[in-house]
Amino acid sequence: MIRSLLPIGVTILGATTVLADQPTCSLTQKCPKEAPCCSQYGQCGVGAYCLGGCDPRMSFSLDSCVPAPVCESKVFPMDSLDGIVDVSKYLGDPKTADWVAQGEPLVYDGTVLLTMPPKSVGTVLASSTYMWYGNVKAKLKTSRGAGVVTAFILLSDVKDEIDYEFVGVDLTTAQTNYYFQGIPDYDNSGNITGLSDTYENFHEYEIRWTPDTITWLVDGKVGRVKKKSDTWNATANQWDYPQTPARVQLSIWPGGADTNAPGTIEWAGGKIDWNSEDIKNYGYDFATFGQVEIECYNASSPPGTNKHTSYTYNNIRATNDTVIDGDKPTVLKSFSGTGLNMNAGGSSSSKSASSASASGTSAPVATIPGGTASGPGSAPASGDDDSGSGDSSSSSSSAPKCQSTGFSQSCGSDDSGSSNKNNGARGVERTLGASAFAVVVAIAGMLWL
Repeated sequence: MIRSLLPIGVTILGATTVLADQPTCSLTQKCPKEAPCCSQYGQCGVGAYCLGGCDPRMSFSLDSCVPAPVCESKVFPMDSLDGIVDVSKYLGDPKTADWVAQGEPLVYDGTVLLTMPPKSVGTVLASSTYMWYGNVKAKLKTSRGAGVVTAFILLSDVKDEIDYEFVGVDLTTAQTNYYFQGIPDYDNSGNITGLSDTYENFHEYEIRWTPDTITWLVDGKVGRVKKKSDTWNATANQWDYPQTPARVQLSIWPGGADTNAPGTIEWAGGKIDWNSEDIKNYGYDFATFGQVEIECYNASSPPGTNKHTSYTYNNIRATNDTVIDGDKPTVLKSFSGTGLNMNAGGSSSSKSASSASASGTSAPVATIPGGTASGPGSAPASGDDDSGSGDSSSSSSSAPKCQSTGFSQSCGSDDSGSSNKNNGARGVERTLGASAFAVVVAIAGMLWL
């Protein structure tokens, strides 16, 4: 069973305002000029909406999105929160952050935990730079339990995707997948089996991505290979092969949330237990991440170069021959800015979504994008399909606190306005201190596409 092709499920830190009339976006419905940027989650806004995950095909214009920082080869020890910056504080300068966070990361015993407290939608880290082919390795232990999913993926702004996903009821299997521009093709999946307990044991998962081949490896051993030459789509006259600059994303998310489509819940191993052993013992489900390493492809000529400052697109086709490795800036002056006006807002970078406006109008414009509980994926889907191909409901009677936009750390909770705080990592004696991870939760509801 293949999970729903919907955006990655995450939670957000920092208060934002839910805008009842916030526009949504798709290939057939582009964002309006006043909120020109289409986020990874299929909503329109300014500020962070125009940074990582902004889809130029669905935005007001190709240049609405802020240019994406080019690849940088680097080893991330993942032994502290240094280099991890919340999405509400990141304006596009990769020198200020290695990872952009939504949710609740913690440090424990020289590793980073991605946590998912009860009734939340998990945590995601996204790299601040983009890979245009190359190698990426992640040393990790997965989460466990029905409905709990760990993911290590490459995801481009136009929804090209290469995945590792781990379902918490099967701790001996790594599921792999790839997608071209979010087009759902359930024949793209393949499993790597026979792993030792992925919750108890670290394994090193690797994606080797070239213009011609994707190779998935576990602990240095090849588990699967996909050749571009096998992906020709004669009907569309194109290669259905991931080929555009992508961010590395690490996450934990509730595939078994009762607001997800039945097919997604089934694929995730059943409905999630918000009173699981780990939640009872530690206060949250979690995935454990050790060292991550990114090695750029370093081609001498496109595709796959990283010679300049940023990646942009010059055509809505959004294939690798439309990617420009150029010198356009990547940093906004404030969360009022967009790719169309990078300097908007000037020194007012601390403005929240409740007061920011990109176009000089009095109407508020959203600045920090939200997420869903429907997991890592590609294009915003439509329809509610038992096969797990989407969930179009805007709310659910089983989760009355869920809104139609944004997302919430306590979606479905009976405690309106309450927040779930992590009270220590796996019983660690509170060495982090209260200020090390002060959780300010946005009770903004989940986005259901």
